[in-house]
Amino acid sequence: MTHDDVWRAIERFAIEHGMSCSGLAKCSGLDPTTFNKSKRWSKEGQPRWPSTNSISKILASTGSKIQDFTKHIETPEPTNDF
Repeated sequence: MTHDDVWRAIERFAIEHGMSCSGLAKCSGLDPTTFNKSKRWSKEGQPRWPSTNSISKILASTGSKIQDFTKHIETPEPTNDF
């Protein structure tokens, strides 16, 4: 699971619930800019991950379970390379 995977999952989760990322944040009691693309990286180029509190709030506001969110995280298929 990568930084991009988690942010992409938030975008897909918002779409699944008929909202933009900004709308999802507002609906969840968060600042509307919480999930903006500009906030995903620090000025120094370090990745900023969404907080578990933010994830918890989007789950609560949509009546979803963590599995409903994590299904949007793409993980590579395992290989049989030994």
